[in-house]
Amino acid sequence: MNYTADRPMETKTEKEIAPSERKASKREVVLDVKDLSIFYGNKEAVKSANMGIEKNAVTALIGPSGCGKSTFIRSINRMNDLIPSSRAEGEIIYEGINILRDDINVVALRSEIGMVFQKPNPFPKSIYNNITHALKYNGQKNKKVLDQIVEESLRKAALWDEVKDRLHQSAMSLSGGQQQRLCIARTLAMEPQILLLDEPASALDPVSNSKIEELILQLKEDYSIVIVTHNMSQASRVSDKTAFFLNGDIVEYDDTKKIFTNPSEARTEEYISGRFG
Repeated sequence: MNYTADRPMETKTEKEIAPSERKASKREVVLDVKDLSIFYGNKEAVKSANMGIEKNAVTALIGPSGCGKSTFIRSINRMNDLIPSSRAEGEIIYEGINILRDDINVVALRSEIGMVFQKPNPFPKSIYNNITHALKYNGQKNKKVLDQIVEESLRKAALWDEVKDRLHQSAMSLSGGQQQRLCIARTLAMEPQILLLDEPASALDPVSNSKIEELILQLKEDYSIVIVTHNMSQASRVSDKTAFFLNGDIVEYDDTKKIFTNPSEARTEEYISGRFG
């Protein structure tokens, strides 16, 4: 697979690095967002955003509804391309390439930068076939390999023990929380480097929400995670870095502890304390 017509992906080498070796480069920037502006027609939804998203860390995007968080996160794997009126200016640098270039292989990019949405969206197929659907589409036919990936992905999503005896039952029979973890497992099966989570627990009950949070903390050992959340407590619990969005601007981006205890901007403190939003 290629990002572009003239450059192959180089991520397989990175994937061979042991997790213990990856930890040493925790502060390495995996995505460098430079002067990113996103428009819907003439409306500027994200305004000259700059952010370095760190490797093997959780980055939370917070802010009131309609402030540009979801637009921003969707730009990272080009999901905004599906909106005809959308266009982007600036750069998102991943592995030395501006992924906003016209010649980017978007399908290949999305296997490297996977996304899980607010509402669980399992396919109306078996649990097993949910995991293997994209793998088979990409040409993987070896059942032994598929079986191994299914188990590994479900284990990583903390779901294997709950579903291992009913892999060939419909995914629609799972609870909401289980369906969301299945969607995470389905994304992990493609071996992404970056995991985008757009309010992954907002539609779930408190117990399922807690499981998703525990899972996020486990997954950051192997993945770089960006999460949109309206839940301030959740952002403070799971993230290493936090960006506060307001009216399309990134008002403040810093270590989560600083954002929640000693923000530099008055507007950040007002939002965190619940004075607006």
